[in-house]
Amino acid sequence: MSETLADFTLGKRKQPKGIIQKIGVIGCGAVGQEITMAISGNGLDVVFLDTDENRIKEIFEQIGSQLDDVINHWGLTTSEKRAILSRIKGTSNYEDLADCDIVIESISSRKRGTSIEIRKEIFRKVEQVVRPDAIISSNITTLMISDLAAALKHPERAIGMHFILPIHKTHIIEVVRGIASSEEAFEQVVKFAGMIDKKIIRLNESPGNIVTRMIVTTINEACEILMEGVASVNDIDFAMRESSGHLFGPFEMADRIGLDKILKYMDNLYQEFGDKKYKPSPIIKRLVRANYLGKLTGRGFYNYQSGKAVDQTVTCAVIK
Repeated sequence: MSETLADFTLGKRKQPKGIIQKIGVIGCGAVGQEITMAISGNGLDVVFLDTDENRIKEIFEQIGSQLDDVINHWGLTTSEKRAILSRIKGTSNYEDLADCDIVIESISSRKRGTSIEIRKEIFRKVEQVVRPDAIISSNITTLMISDLAAALKHPERAIGMHFILPIHKTHIIEVVRGIASSEEAFEQVVKFAGMIDKKIIRLNESPGNIVTRMIVTTINEACEILMEGVASVNDIDFAMRESSGHLFGPFEMADRIGLDKILKYMDNLYQEFGDKKYKPSPIIKRLVRANYLGKLTGRGFYNYQSGKAVDQTVTCAVIK
């Protein structure tokens, strides 16, 4: 017999088609970290890719700090924290994504515009290293997944996924099929969403999807009410939380997302649709110019200390 013992070892078995074991995340800023923790917290391995070793170390420290905060609120044990961290690997090398079943682009560009060419280049680099059946995705907000898929040799593998903030409290993902997206790719994403305890909202392709378009128009209207002197930042947020059951009011949500990102989303949607409801409020422009970007900088519509809002920054008197 020509077979050797090695031919019968477990290591020689091929991974069953369609199984999902490892996820790649490209760009591990605030949103990328939430995505990474959501995936690892549900038992899947994650490889995140960022710029360099110093940034990777910083990301692990930030993730550890966030998990410690959950522990302090009795939502996690120290052994569960260790398990979550053990399933996360950081890298600056695209080759380390080679055995990922799904790769999610989640870069956080502070520049105005869509950064579409940067994201296309990321898609190209990912396709060079992953398996032919691996899914390449993007945490899209105002982009079209078909535009990104155009950079691929096999655009049928591209599917858009939009994780809704705060990811650990919301239980949906907006899933967007592009023009060329295959049914097999879509079904893999549906399976993945179920594995991380998320339900899917199946969308036809449109910039802003559902949630982003609704959020930015609500924030714009809240700014209009504030500018008219109808109510304060605190009272507008309180009214929306209590009347609608939202986790956060419009100004709280804007600060959490980042006012520079909100401005970018509005600019992109206004450019796409030409509808004045997406035209950014002057308040948002002023805050961004002053580098009052929200929780990230410690100042936005609110002032923050240790990540907690302590008082409102913007008042009717300041606006006028």
